Amino acid sequence: MIIDIAAADGEMIWQPDSAGIMQTGVARFAEFVAQHGHDSKNDYDSLWQWSVDEPAEFWELFAKFAGVEFGGVAGDVVSQDPMPHTKWFPGRTLNFARHLLHGHEGTALIAISEDGGREETSWESLRGEVAALAQYLRTQGVGQGDRVVAILPNVAEAVVGLLATASLGAIWSICAPEFGAGAVVSRFAQLEPKVVLAAPGYMLGGKDRDRRDELNEIIAQLPTVEQLIWVERHTSIPTFDTKIPASTWEKAVAEPAELRFADVEFSHPLWVLFSSGTTGIPKGIVHGHGGALLEELKMLLIHSDLRPGDRYLNVASTSWVLWNALVSALGVGATAVLIDGNPVFPSLDRVWQITADERVAVLGVGAGFVHACANTDLVPKSQHDLVSLKSLQVTGSPLSADGFRWVYAHVGDIWLASMSGGTDIASIFVGGSPTMPVHVGYIQAPALGVRVESWDEQGDPTTGKGELVVTQPMPSMPLSFWGDDGTRYHESYFSTYPAVWRHGDFIEFTRRGILIHGRSDSTLNRNGLRLGSADIYAAVESLPEVVEALVVGVELGTEYYMPLFVQLTNGADPEVAKDAIIGSIRENLSVRYLPDEIVFMRAIPHTRTGKKLEVPVKRMLQGTPLEKVADLGAVDDPELLEVYSEFALEKQSVNL
Repeated sequence: MIIDIAAADGEMIWQPDSAGIMQTGVARFAEFVAQHGHDSKNDYDSLWQWSVDEPAEFWELFAKFAGVEFGGVAGDVVSQDPMPHTKWFPGRTLNFARHLLHGHEGTALIAISEDGGREETSWESLRGEVAALAQYLRTQGVGQGDRVVAILPNVAEAVVGLLATASLGAIWSICAPEFGAGAVVSRFAQLEPKVVLAAPGYMLGGKDRDRRDELNEIIAQLPTVEQLIWVERHTSIPTFDTKIPASTWEKAVAEPAELRFADVEFSHPLWVLFSSGTTGIPKGIVHGHGGALLEELKMLLIHSDLRPGDRYLNVASTSWVLWNALVSALGVGATAVLIDGNPVFPSLDRVWQITADERVAVLGVGAGFVHACANTDLVPKSQHDLVSLKSLQVTGSPLSADGFRWVYAHVGDIWLASMSGGTDIASIFVGGSPTMPVHVGYIQAPALGVRVESWDEQGDPTTGKGELVVTQPMPSMPLSFWGDDGTRYHESYFSTYPAVWRHGDFIEFTRRGILIHGRSDSTLNRNGLRLGSADIYAAVESLPEVVEALVVGVELGTEYYMPLFVQLTNGADPEVAKDAIIGSIRENLSVRYLPDEIVFMRAIPHTRTGKKLEVPVKRMLQGTPLEKVADLGAVDDPELLEVYSEFALEKQSVNL
């Protein structure tokens, strides 16, 4: 129930209807817990406290509640080893794909193409295609631990590819087709894949994009590939001859087969998600069958209130972890709505039109999408029939107070669930509950089973703004980074606080709820997409016009600002260099990596040991004075850093 669409920052703007609370996933789980002898007091805060005080009992009961079937030998739910060495459900077996595919009838997938084409895939048909593709992969020698990768848009074949790979106990990874050849190779070459699924072209922005040259280059740099499967149905671009055996999708799924699932250990690798850092090759984050399944189901059943038969639309490309969440909706018995191409082409209203046409119950979007809508004259509740929509999930970056007000004024009386998580855990740290009120600008609560805290600079807990840390293990924390001996994994999460996960976000807890204040490190996070500065440096610093570059990202109001600072070679023409930089990023990465501004500087600032000063430059853009961001005696060129400070002050004055 909407309280006041013009509620001030921090004030209550919505509260649940008491009549509907008992049907929510939170209430049903609380009742389930009570039936098993635990008094949850039927309120979310008490349920959360129990979930973190008794994590073994919580996760075992949640698995039962979600219908997850284990094989193997029952034993301890969680080992006593400190993070990152904690083991979950040791000795128990399962299969991610089995849970997603068994026991449902009706429509599993609805796929919508950019030109308005629409296809439904029944559960029976989905199971049939998964079984057929899995059998074809077996004939190609794919077994447990082998890697199958895909370069595909958000189409049904990508879903089938993931599930067929998982059913075998093989390992899946996918890149969106707009990624440049270099970006794809830097990821997939690490995995040494045996099979590649790829489309020779893809639709985006009303154009059929030809990817044959890039694919030829990619395949040439993946020497372990033994089989290519062409997915041609969504493009008019023809395939080409390759040096490796190739098959069409139609041939690969032509022979009916029995649907079989390999029973694998709870921690058996399921997929590899890539998240780039500031140095080195992209990090291949490995999640396990059991951890990914439990966390995805918890996020959907509890924190999205997704129910069997609901239609779920999450606006995400295949390279974003939220695509994995979209596929995981099948495990709830919901229908996943897939949008191929640009979801906001030809306008932002397309998302609302599809939501209405497909009777979507839960819609997931990035905060940037809501902010963009708020800058238009869109009034979705008046322009579309949104009677089926019960929840709007918002993630990717902090949603502004004005964003909250826009939703309730222009979308309607729905539960707005702002949440924050990450590719790293394939889940959320903080999010929502449909049993709690919504306050303007605030996330409602920590997620069940997640002991998330704010720590100050001394490493002490605080309710004020501090580092987002997790002090107890989660089942979906990465098993490892691909090819890493543990060093890079430890440096990424555990080097600041021993045995405590530091995520790299600023968080604040208040009586109204939770605030996420953006990244505390130099990681780029544009609308929820983790972009690695190392990828950008590789594309830009290889140009003859460029000596060196530095990129940062910062939230300025409701916008995410990502400037690229560049030092040019002597005599280089700035306009020529700018075109070359843009072209190289487009070709080697994707348009998602293009900076908001290219700023030419006389040099790039470093520490005296040669490390780029990304965090100090970012903090200055956030409004922190120069004297507080760096020890000028420890930098290579103090006067240069003052130039960056002047730029930051000027940028702030423009945005005031």
